[in-house]
Amino acid sequence: MDANAYKSKLKEAVDGLAGGILKLSHEIHDHPECGFEEYFASAQLTELLRGQGFAVETGTAGLPTAFTAVKRGRKPGPSIAFLAEYDALEGLGHGCGHNMIAAMAAGAGTALGGLTDELGGAVYVIGTPGEETKGGKIEMLAKGAFADLDYVLMCHPTSGPSMVMRSARACTTVYAGFTGRSAHSSVPATGINALTAVRAAFANVDLMHPTFQFQDTINGIIREGGTANNVIPERASCEFCLRSRTLGNLERLVDIVKRCAEAAALLTGARAEVSVDPLFSERYPNIPMGEAFKRNLESLGEPVAYADPMGAYGSSDVSNLSLYMPVIHEYISIAPPEVNGHSAEFMEAAASPAGDRACLLGAKALAMTGLDILLDAAFREEIREAFEKQVPEIYRKRSL
Repeated sequence: MDANAYKSKLKEAVDGLAGGILKLSHEIHDHPECGFEEYFASAQLTELLRGQGFAVETGTAGLPTAFTAVKRGRKPGPSIAFLAEYDALEGLGHGCGHNMIAAMAAGAGTALGGLTDELGGAVYVIGTPGEETKGGKIEMLAKGAFADLDYVLMCHPTSGPSMVMRSARACTTVYAGFTGRSAHSSVPATGINALTAVRAAFANVDLMHPTFQFQDTINGIIREGGTANNVIPERASCEFCLRSRTLGNLERLVDIVKRCAEAAALLTGARAEVSVDPLFSERYPNIPMGEAFKRNLESLGEPVAYADPMGAYGSSDVSNLSLYMPVIHEYISIAPPEVNGHSAEFMEAAASPAGDRACLLGAKALAMTGLDILLDAAFREEIREAFEKQVPEIYRKRSL
């Protein structure tokens, strides 16, 4: 059987599973859970995958809502993983469409997994919690959860055109908590105003903007700021989302924000406690795999564009995996360009007829790209060579 015949089988398999794939997407959408609390979503996914003959391990890397599902062939071959995300945004639900990412991964894995007995290799569907917060994949990577993988594939919903080879910026969150001394508002000099320290930290960050580098951005919020307007607040806290073009640039930005918080504490007399989340790296999308995904999605009737290499894009913890193995994280359209990601409108689109259509197309294109890898040794070599050229060697020698 040639590749086109196998791809026809994959498309038929996804169509046959369509009811279950879309039911999964909508159920996760209707039960939004924030990072590392995705018990319902994880259970729904593992139940579906067990029913399709996958061997399922839960609690991967010590994370209760992570899982590893695998279907192995009768002969050796590449290990191909489709990664599922299923965490929601705090206060917004699935405004990033992770319900669809989960459904596409399950659909692609189930379809391609049905061919492993014939073609060999191993097909994985791996559940990765907490992408929107502390980056579950980073902890899973550190604990060896991806050590057996050769290739990683994902598809994410987007506004505007479907696209491939979109990169991502390095990202992290810096938390600053300040402890002062409570006092009556009529005698503020007898206290130490923790909220003043927070305000000073924001002002310091603003003062440092001229030193920022290309694609450096910081967005901050105040988490605590006092409880009564006639009380000098003893406790206040804030947090900043930092993005930069590379990990090295991000580390510099983290140092700046830390010093901004420490200077605010020194000025006000408050005590500062500063902590930093794991660092999301920039992403290196594998070019041959991306081209294959583009061809496959276009063969299904979906136009696909190339991402602007200079775009100011977001961030994802799958980027950290791209430093160590070939990765694609492509995008499929579910809404017009004017619909912002992380919005109520995008949340609605993620469970709309357009979202359902994209779910099935994405599952097919992912499975077809996985098939290309399984069938073609020369293609696998092309992927390997591109990976070694794209990813700076320094990253393969450092611990994240």
